[in-house]
Amino acid sequence: MEKLVVIGAGMASGRFLEHLTERNRERFEITLFGAEALGTYNRILLSPVLAGEMALDEIVTHGPDWYRERGITVHLGNAVTAIDRGKRQVISRRGATPYDRLVIATGSAPAMPPLPGIGLRGVTAFRDIDDLQRMLRVAQVPGRRAVVIGGGLLGLEAAAALHQRGMTVSVLHLKGHLMDRQLDPASAALLAREFERRGIRIVLGAATRAILGSGHVEAVALEDGSVIEADLVVMAAGIRPETRLATDAGLYVERGIVVDDGMATSDPAVLALGECAEHDGVCYGLVAPLYDMARVAAARLHGGEATFRPVRTATQLKVSGVSVFSAGDFAGAGDREDIVLQDEAAGAYRRLVLKDGRLLGAVLYGDVTDGSWFFDLVREGADTAPIRELMIFGRGLADSAALEPYGGRCSLPG
Repeated sequence: MEKLVVIGAGMASGRFLEHLTERNRERFEITLFGAEALGTYNRILLSPVLAGEMALDEIVTHGPDWYRERGITVHLGNAVTAIDRGKRQVISRRGATPYDRLVIATGSAPAMPPLPGIGLRGVTAFRDIDDLQRMLRVAQVPGRRAVVIGGGLLGLEAAAALHQRGMTVSVLHLKGHLMDRQLDPASAALLAREFERRGIRIVLGAATRAILGSGHVEAVALEDGSVIEADLVVMAAGIRPETRLATDAGLYVERGIVVDDGMATSDPAVLALGECAEHDGVCYGLVAPLYDMARVAAARLHGGEATFRPVRTATQLKVSGVSVFSAGDFAGAGDREDIVLQDEAAGAYRRLVLKDGRLLGAVLYGDVTDGSWFFDLVREGADTAPIRELMIFGRGLADSAALEPYGGRCSLPG
């Protein structure tokens, strides 16, 4: 029986172990190491726990019984400190564990910029259970103030949750509009207005100069000279692949641990998957490609020929109760045409970007029911001329427009 060691007990490795043990539980003697004590949980649901909408045990996906039933030896709260590829063993605080095959699924670490004061008490990321508990300890004291640095999805979710806990919250975002990777300026402005309506302050173009305090955080200073008082500072300015173990072990690492189509690293005995892996120059953070990596890695270890082929994906999110959707390329350019439908009173916005009669990108805010249809149009490069006048209103009207001139025949997606 081959000895398989898995480093990392996150969502990607959890899905990998599901696929691996579905096929043959007798082929591998599996040992899993996880730095956190809780086991595998849905990290995406940390925000509802922070907001008080869910309990911590509700987000656990693979508890002790799950591992025990599959014969997996689990070392939780026991981080691996080194990989010895020569001896084929991993080193943790409790000793050495040999392996025949190794899977690295160490995920990502929060980006913590080297700001003055970054090490003060009360400054935290929002990445794991320890971060969650630090935030809750501050939030439970009435009258506390929080500053969230980063206006992406994670930062906004943290801000909404802390506000729901009763804190006074400010969000600082370096760029000119919120969620600049997923939204265009107009839809982001609607989102900012919604957050401010709830009482959450949004500061755009905010460059942080320093975090102030003596022992514990007291305020955040910006480059424009303004100072915002704070009892808690949440860093939500992005993530970076966690590659330190791989780098120290001499594996080929660029931004992430470089893998081939079968998730193999530069060492044939070692695979990598999840946010720590880099495939064809890209590190992924969305769940769908990470789960596909898990499927491919499990199949390869069982002798299959599965390959990882990333596909174009759309982004559909619910940001503190507000639905948003984006797909494709929605940047403006002189050779492109915009179709926009906006109802500010209703909090609804749609923008379609076309070139030569084909849909390049779409952004939806509020009502996203037609998102998947727009994504099909983008992905398949369909000629939208038959529905040009009505497609902004959604599939129902567009289908009727497409059917009529063709006598009921339509080749559009969906």
